[in-house]
Amino acid sequence: MRALITGITGQDGSYLAELLLDKGYDVIGMVRRASTETFERIDHIKDRLTLVQADLLDQLSIVNIVEEHRPDEIYNLAAQSFVPTSWVQPVLTGEYDALGVTKVLEAVRLVDKKIRFYQASSSEMFGKVREVPQTEETPFYPRSPYGVAKVYGHFITVNYRESYDIHATSGILFNHESPRRGLEFVTRKITDGAARIKLGLADELGLGNLDAKRDWGFAGDYVRAMWLMVQQDQPDNYVVASGEAHSVRDFVEAAFSYLDLDWQQYVKIDPRFVRPAEVDLLLGDPSRAREKLNWEPEVDFTGLVRMMVDADLERLRPLATS
Repeated sequence: MRALITGITGQDGSYLAELLLDKGYDVIGMVRRASTETFERIDHIKDRLTLVQADLLDQLSIVNIVEEHRPDEIYNLAAQSFVPTSWVQPVLTGEYDALGVTKVLEAVRLVDKKIRFYQASSSEMFGKVREVPQTEETPFYPRSPYGVAKVYGHFITVNYRESYDIHATSGILFNHESPRRGLEFVTRKITDGAARIKLGLADELGLGNLDAKRDWGFAGDYVRAMWLMVQQDQPDNYVVASGEAHSVRDFVEAAFSYLDLDWQQYVKIDPRFVRPAEVDLLLGDPSRAREKLNWEPEVDFTGLVRMMVDADLERLRPLATS
């Protein structure tokens, strides 16, 4: 089997590449041309991958890759994925997260409609939620340019599935984290900040809204769900979530208490980190994924927080002793 992963250098792409390699796949990773390479998440497996240059904004480059490598499966994970940036760069976010999806689907339609396609949809599509918990049938009400673009990407995937008989599946993934999460994301910001304070490298941590609640899971568990979706006889939409909601404050408390620190002494509220339109609560119902895919997450909330804190401690410790 041969798989093409867009966004292979990201958190999800790196975990998915590991999973597919372990299953004996040939893995092709699509990367953008850049003057500086950012391959740290895949450095340990880079010699087992085929990396090819293309861009979601360039239709022809995507068609050329699909024609040359003829993958059995395509996992479209590339995106502008940081919600606050979507407010600063809304047009670019739409081009990558909406039109970029269409360009990959067009490549499938033009080259080989038997290719199985996975689209990385997002719980941010639910936004100002219409019901709790959210299922595959919950109406969308996105509250950011990122969420709006992801709704387009989601429905264009459904449209190509129904119009061209393409095995196109959409995974509506709720927040999933890991030690490979970017430092700009709040969970990683918390574990990095707590580790720095514990090691004497910082004395405070600035955060935004501590009351926002999210359904958090481990990225390594969630890429397994992606693969399972693509193996099904019929394509569908699947919510992938833990089924538990925790506030940002809960995440802070778990990280700091694990290090025997009182978070209230160190965490400061910074208005710069408050979104223009907040998403207050995201809580997924993964019943369909459990029943149809036989999928269960293996890492719980506490285990996830501790995994991330341990990784940041290990990374930062040399700085504290130098």
